[in-house]
Amino acid sequence: MSLRICILLLVISPVFGILPAGAQKKADRNMAARIKADIYYLASDSLEGRRTGSEGERKAGDYIENRYKQLGISPYKEQYRSIFHFPFGRELAPNTQVRLGNVVLKPTEEVIVFPFSKSKKVKSEILPDILETGKIWMMPLYADKDEARDPHFEWEKAVFDKAVEAAKQGATGLLLYDNYGAKYPPEFNRKSEYETVDIPVAYITAAAYNKYIADDHYEEYITDGLPGLPVELNIGVRKVERSGTNIAAYIDNKAPYTVVLGAHYDHLGLGEDGNSLYSGNDKEVHNGADDNASGTAAVLQMAELINNKRKKLSHYNYLFINFSGEELGLLGSKAFVKDMGLDSSKVAYMINMDMVGRLNDSTHALTMGGIGTSPAWAQFMDRPDKRFKIVVDSSGIGPSDHTSFYNAGVPVLFFFTGLHSDYHKPTDDADKINYPGEVMVVRYMYDIVAKMDKEPKPGYTITKAPAVGKTRFKVTLGIMPDYTFNEGGVRVDGVTEGRPAIKAGIKTGDIIIQLGDNKVQGMQTYMEALGKFAAGDKTVVKVLREGKEISMPLEFANK
Repeated sequence: MSLRICILLLVISPVFGILPAGAQKKADRNMAARIKADIYYLASDSLEGRRTGSEGERKAGDYIENRYKQLGISPYKEQYRSIFHFPFGRELAPNTQVRLGNVVLKPTEEVIVFPFSKSKKVKSEILPDILETGKIWMMPLYADKDEARDPHFEWEKAVFDKAVEAAKQGATGLLLYDNYGAKYPPEFNRKSEYETVDIPVAYITAAAYNKYIADDHYEEYITDGLPGLPVELNIGVRKVERSGTNIAAYIDNKAPYTVVLGAHYDHLGLGEDGNSLYSGNDKEVHNGADDNASGTAAVLQMAELINNKRKKLSHYNYLFINFSGEELGLLGSKAFVKDMGLDSSKVAYMINMDMVGRLNDSTHALTMGGIGTSPAWAQFMDRPDKRFKIVVDSSGIGPSDHTSFYNAGVPVLFFFTGLHSDYHKPTDDADKINYPGEVMVVRYMYDIVAKMDKEPKPGYTITKAPAVGKTRFKVTLGIMPDYTFNEGGVRVDGVTEGRPAIKAGIKTGDIIIQLGDNKVQGMQTYMEALGKFAAGDKTVVKVLREGKEISMPLEFANK
């Protein structure tokens, strides 16, 4: 999300009157109970983390669809579900193997096959470092020990370039080896963007090199009468496709424009896709109560509130969407925008709810993103109240599904109660949700919708893209920033076990003010500083702790 943050006190007065205090409290308790029931089911272990395309995602989709049916809200188009397909990198075929003599090398431990390798079976009798046309080449990956230990060494590019050149010179395959003991060795990068080369390519680890190749060990595997070591590369690399399912319900008021209210319902499963921050060795279910069973439950409550007032809220049609594939790159919302069968010019605006279940009872801090995407949103800053301390983010681009609609020319709003130490970990559980707080957020969003129903379609404004959205980080510090803090530096809301921050001695409550030579004045400068480092870099981090400046040595590990 954009990091040009200003703090406003903001609340909109209820549009349709205020219930008597007792009735309002009862209504809030009932809503909290419904939200709790939704989240406890969606974030239960039985759904196994709702990974996109999984059985858990299907069960969650069934539940959401049934909730819309119970509310009496019709499906969008002919059915609630729409399936989208997407490429998901590459994987090795089960029969892939590399053989030296009569020894089949163990995957990962002894040999790595690259995703841009050609799928093919080739054999040769070879000698290390003897490069002959029409044979497999065996050669070192690293030029020297310094290169093998260099954290900035781009091994994937180096392997690709060597493979392309070897193929040009007539090699039938390429078997690289590590004879120095690399500190950051290659690995199978499922998401590699390199195109398939013309020959099979693999890499022998340092352990395998020392065992089978070094000090002429390879001679033990040469059968009498053969000119060299028999090597066989039997490589199979295949593209992977997965699918996800969006759930959409629709209140058709025969209006010319439609309001979209959405949230993603997918999560991380067992962390199989590499987007977990959990540092443990055992696979655990990532239940995703806040991320984003909370937003899913909020959409269902918004659907109920709007459906109950549909005679009064009739200026727009209302489309409720629960996206999948958000955790893999906003895939569900991108697919929906592309194929929704509704011209984006007919969408009045979109409200996205992502992680709205952890409202802090002390600060009542609530991030409201997309405020700069329409002049219409400025009116909601004119009448401050005491329900929330709003952190205003002007950009329409952020790490959630509203971005897909903003990019299609739709004004957006994005609601978010903040990061926490359970983010993308198995500990994001239903018992940690602030249910009365989520009721407050839902009623606040409903007030906005009710107010906007009396107004013409809001205009669209292009906002400046946040600088951090373009930064690709090779490292992570392992902290949870406090996005509501704006007093200079970055305040730490939590630290992740096993990551550089906790190893350096950074604690919750510390304020990071400098990273290496880079002054940290806020989240944007922090992200810019982080983008300058790579795995293995050593630096000094400065923090304020209880008013005192402390310097600590820090080493960045692999992300």
